[in-house]
Amino acid sequence: MEIRFRSAEAQDVPALHWALTQLSQDLGDRHVAGEADLMRAGFGTDPAFGALLAEAGPPVAARTVGASLFSPVFSTVRGAAGVYVADLWVAADVRGQRLGQRLLAAVLQEAQSRWDARFLKLNVYDDSPDARRFYDRLGFKPAVSQTEMILDEAGCAALRGET
Repeated sequence: MEIRFRSAEAQDVPALHWALTQLSQDLGDRHVAGEADLMRAGFGTDPAFGALLAEAGPPVAARTVGASLFSPVFSTVRGAAGVYVADLWVAADVRGQRLGQRLLAAVLQEAQSRWDARFLKLNVYDDSPDARRFYDRLGFKPAVSQTEMILDEAGCAALRGET
């Protein structure tokens, strides 16, 4: 089966949203972002992310079989831009065909073109051993000297003095 990768455009938001919903279901995550959120954040004048779709079948009747949502990062330690992969999804019926690896390579190529990205980073859930094995096989290394810290929406409001 031939699979094509392409950058998602505004008209692809329904397919992107569907793929990200599938990912959330696969992980047992809450899925809060809707199509309007994706449109606003990813396809306005100053996009907060890029996205790639993997499609199978003829272009006129292509079926989405993979998706990735990513954004730029910059590391002063590395002295370079990189790309953060927030979401990576591959349809269950095409897993085992190296599609995840090929999709990550396409993300890196896109990020090199956009931001001269020289590294790739992502998070993997502790309760996703299959995903962890996949990333280990690709050569990802855990950032053992770091702890991801998140300030939620309420914390951001408090930081701005909006209590």
